[in-house]
Amino acid sequence: MNAISKLMHPASVAVIGASADAAKTSGRPVAYLRKHGFGGDIYPVNPRYESIDGLPCYPDVASLPHAPDVGIVLLGAERAHVAVRDLASRGTSAAIVLASGYAEIGEEGARRQAQLIEAAGSMRLLGPNTIGLVNLTDRITLSASGALETDAFTVGGIGVVSQSGGILGSLLSRAAARGIGLSKLVSTSNEADLDMADFVDYLVDDDSTSVIALYMEGLRHPDRFRRAALRAAAAGKPVVVFKIGRSESGARSAVSHTGALAGSDRMYDALFSQVGVIRAQTFADLLDIPHALATRRKLSGRRVAVLTSTGGAGTLVADSLGVANFETPPPDEATAAKLRALQTGDHAVLDRNPIDVTLAGLQPALLRSAIGTLLDSPTYDAVVVIVGSSGLAMPDLMAGAIHDSLPGSDKPVMAFVSPHAPEITRLLNEQGVPAFPSPESVTSALAAMWQYGEYRQRTVSLDEQHSEAEVNVSDLPAGSLNEAQAKDFFARFGVTAVRERVVTNANEAESAARELGDKVVLKLLSNTITHKSDVGGVAVGVTADSIGARLNRMRDDVETATGVSANEFLVQEMVTGGTELILGLHRDPLGTALLLGMGGVTAELFKDTTMRLLSSEAPLSRDDALEMIHELKTWPLLDGYRGRPRADIDALVTAIVGFARMAVQLGGRIVEAEINPIFALPAGQGVRAADGVAVLASEPHEE
Repeated sequence: MNAISKLMHPASVAVIGASADAAKTSGRPVAYLRKHGFGGDIYPVNPRYESIDGLPCYPDVASLPHAPDVGIVLLGAERAHVAVRDLASRGTSAAIVLASGYAEIGEEGARRQAQLIEAAGSMRLLGPNTIGLVNLTDRITLSASGALETDAFTVGGIGVVSQSGGILGSLLSRAAARGIGLSKLVSTSNEADLDMADFVDYLVDDDSTSVIALYMEGLRHPDRFRRAALRAAAAGKPVVVFKIGRSESGARSAVSHTGALAGSDRMYDALFSQVGVIRAQTFADLLDIPHALATRRKLSGRRVAVLTSTGGAGTLVADSLGVANFETPPPDEATAAKLRALQTGDHAVLDRNPIDVTLAGLQPALLRSAIGTLLDSPTYDAVVVIVGSSGLAMPDLMAGAIHDSLPGSDKPVMAFVSPHAPEITRLLNEQGVPAFPSPESVTSALAAMWQYGEYRQRTVSLDEQHSEAEVNVSDLPAGSLNEAQAKDFFARFGVTAVRERVVTNANEAESAARELGDKVVLKLLSNTITHKSDVGGVAVGVTADSIGARLNRMRDDVETATGVSANEFLVQEMVTGGTELILGLHRDPLGTALLLGMGGVTAELFKDTTMRLLSSEAPLSRDDALEMIHELKTWPLLDGYRGRPRADIDALVTAIVGFARMAVQLGGRIVEAEINPIFALPAGQGVRAADGVAVLASEPHEE
């Protein structure tokens, strides 16, 4: 048994700094271990007591009868490292340090945390600044959370890992109140040693956990998390994360637009999408979505039957589903006939959806039959049952009627409890029927089930990139490349540039303009000035007759604006009839991301972008690139919207894949790279890079 397994399933626990007063934080761990039925040995350690709660109390770790599997350290930050060193010396597998005052408070705290790590040696650490962990499956409460005052908890298949101790207690108490079953809960907090990825990895192999829920503030080891999340996906265990920090703006890049468009939170979105992690949009979703996924029912389509005995509540659910692109079609004729046969009279409205059974909602037998009929119907992929105020009179019968409908179908069945009726909600949840107090929660749960099912159906496509030889870039200089150099760099990886000529004076510019077309683009060429249009360094639609004078004026404008001499210029062909896109790289602590979006001068205004994190282990495939193109809101412009010529999608895919291959090959040598705009021309005409930014390091930067 490894150290994490012993941490989760200890046979013996030492509580260092235990108090005999159960009302104090230091008195809680022993009290909770006893209260919730821990079957192993408990060793309180405190020289001031001879016994605590009837248990012998030991003066120090050295006096313990044997090395405990786990030590809970309740001492302050100034002394905790001493206890940690003593536990490590005895051969303890893992210690839980509750004290705050470490890296979260600054430099002095970071010094204490380093001291703590040194004291632990090879012993594993949970924390510091943690509230501990709770293993509900095996009745092991290694925690001081006040949420453990609750007498009983619903044990189930949801494992929780939180980087906040307070949130762990919040989820524990909320789940208990709603009858949602949890398996293990861990607060990782400062993560001086064990982190979120370690516990995701552990829960993948935990037979009692079927869904993993995460409260995340940030990732210290993105690669480890990525591997753990992929293991969970391969094992069929959904991971749901509520990531805070969505309002933080991303770090703005110094010389490209990509940094401003990417943003750190968007990097997390990209990571989650690629490894199959479902992102909860609200804190309530962090319980609601895992609870629905824990049923392991399959949502094979987006057609939902809403069964109600109260019209208003049914409309609320149907409207919320519609906003999320679910369908609520009316029953097919055969299904409608079966529903009509269930009751007499003309009260029921059975030819539309929501399906209003009115007074039948008071009769559990009819409700049971109606749900069964809808589950059998080929028209529907899921059923949502509205529990109205009539259910308050017979909560057990209503919950039982819905529960009894579950066998014989693997379609999702959920309930929206319309009145404020916590008892009915809890009863339904305890019986395996996800029940929610809001229609939006129903929609979020179904959307997550659909998203996870879609991810599971994807196949990883590894294409010809594996066999392609590396491109020689040994001649490229370090630092910021000028535009011509940057586009030559990109062309080596298959991204074709517009036709252009480098010129130094008016005569050369006129000659180039006559070669390249009736009207051309004139640009400043510089290694130091990247945003050329901001300083008067770009002129569009210039003729051969006027380009000489325009070049001289541009030289004067640039020097006036920047104080830098303008010695070289680019004369480019004018590209027409294409769609402007942006293609760029963004480096972040999470890794390097490829960004595709609407390009040109409005790129940052519209922010129509999509991203993928790049990995040498799984190169970007043509299918991945095509999926990115389809994700753009402006995809219709590329697909022949309102008579526009359809863009050369195949050539655009080739350019995206080549750009990604460039990023993977050069790794940390690329500081920044961007093409804005890259023109997607009509089908058969390819793509053209009309501008380029590239900054290369002399040596690779560490990710």
